[in-house]
Amino acid sequence: QVQLVESGGGLVQPGGSLRLSCAASGSIFSIGAMDWYRQGPGKERELVARIFTGGSTDYDGSVKGRFTISRDNAKNTVYLQMNSLKPEDTAVYYCHAVISLAPTTPWAHYWGQGTQVTVSS
Repeated sequence: QVQLVESGGGLVQPGGSLRLSCAASGSIFSIGAMDWYRQGPGKERELVARIFTGGSTDYDGSVKGRFTISRDNAKNTVYLQMNSLKPEDTAVYYCHAVISLAPTTPWAHYWGQGTQVTVSS
């Protein structure tokens, strides 16, 4: 019923920029925190950035100052602006959100399908 669809990945040179988008669709009552995770080759999935409903944010130390997470609540969309990209940022990036489908239903976790980001010259 609920889908998270990511877009914006691709190949970029070191020092370049990319903007990821993730739109949630379906029978959504409310969305809580929205996050971006990534999983590099041979690595575990890790949290990159999180944004809460009110707009407060958290970042992993490795991306602080280079990445910016934002959200448009009217569009149920979260963005990740990635600047000064490094080869070590290469990974599949996943969108995650905590979503409620109705006032009386519990919050549930939803994931996007992932989008590949490759930083290479």
